[in-house]
Amino acid sequence: MNVKTKLSDCMRPLLGALLLSSALLGNAQAEVQPLNRVVAIVDNDVIMQSQLDQRLREVQQTIAKRGAALPPEHVLSQQVLERLIIENIQLQIGDRSGIRITDEELNQAIGTIAQRNNLSVEQFRAALARDGLSYEDAREQVRREMVISRVRQRRVAERVQVTEQEVQNFLASDLGKMQLSEEYHLANILIPVPESASSSDIQGAAKQADELYQQLQQGADFAQQAIARSASETALEGGDMGWRKAAQLPSPFDSMIGALKPGEVTEPMRTPGGFIILKLIEKRGGGTQVRDEVHVRHILIKPSEIRSEAEAQRLAERLYERIQSGEDFGALAKSFSEDPGSALNGGDLNWIDPNALVPEFREVMAHTASGELSKPFKSPYGWHVLEVLGRRATDSSEQFREQQALSALRNRKYDEELQAWLRQIRDEAYVEIKL
Repeated sequence: MNVKTKLSDCMRPLLGALLLSSALLGNAQAEVQPLNRVVAIVDNDVIMQSQLDQRLREVQQTIAKRGAALPPEHVLSQQVLERLIIENIQLQIGDRSGIRITDEELNQAIGTIAQRNNLSVEQFRAALARDGLSYEDAREQVRREMVISRVRQRRVAERVQVTEQEVQNFLASDLGKMQLSEEYHLANILIPVPESASSSDIQGAAKQADELYQQLQQGADFAQQAIARSASETALEGGDMGWRKAAQLPSPFDSMIGALKPGEVTEPMRTPGGFIILKLIEKRGGGTQVRDEVHVRHILIKPSEIRSEAEAQRLAERLYERIQSGEDFGALAKSFSEDPGSALNGGDLNWIDPNALVPEFREVMAHTASGELSKPFKSPYGWHVLEVLGRRATDSSEQFREQQALSALRNRKYDEELQAWLRQIRDEAYVEIKL
């Protein structure tokens, strides 16, 4: 007997007993509230009506804030339930894998979310309350998303490998040269086709996609249609995929997207998962990437067991005075500096990006003119004296392009791997919908 069938058989008497209990109470107390019922069994867990109702309210509020029209509630409810099922499967994987989110990590994540919205944590709580949402429920949803993110990192991201040769091949390709100059903010609608679909199933999906494309051409709201009809993971966000490079998109979308204007949509295209329509929301990017660099050298004096903080400061001040009196900076750095990476080079750090330095060093360097010496100052490493030898703006476009290419190839592979993995775990899970 199938293990998943056994679970279902075990659950049915329990559900029956709960419903019978509800009926008996109903006879005794006409005012009793309806029992919170199971709407889906997912492997070794269940999804309750209260969970579905809560998520449905959140999604409805999000859609309303975007100004989009809501699809019929039964359609939206099916989409939300499917999202909860996929989430539940991933959460169970996380639980079996021992993934736990500490309170400290959760508090930090909540603080980051509040900060991104220019709110304090207390203001964030008040904003949730105004929307009729519980802070505790919000924390729980953030925890779930963090668990799911870590599950995907372990199960999906670690499989994605991009070689240096792939990066160079991509940069040398016409597509790479063309597409790395721009980014596209996209939304999508997926009309699904089952893996074992018959020819009539495929024709039906193609017809549905063509009809939808015509409606979009005639002004139908893309986000509303995505919420109501798309099988994509981004359906409840109105199909919003965020920013993508064309190179991250499957063929032939990678070459089609550059010809679109913001607001336009592609014709439906067949993919392994079904028929996809993309909408271009906006585009950005291009131009030269310029990075400021500073040529700097320094002397570092560290406090130690045999040298107190005050003694380290006094030695740095004496070295500063000696340099001011005309002694050679490089010679003193070789004799006194305790930075092993630069001492033998006379304290020379060569040309360096200020962002690579600790804030204290960066701040003093920024206020020291070329050819000038700084007064002694303290950083987490000890006491420094620095001299700025020059400043320049460097074109780092090539390095930036290589990083973009690596990111684009990784994201493309990740998106493909993620969708395949989500289909796999959904197909392998036991799911019984009770609605």
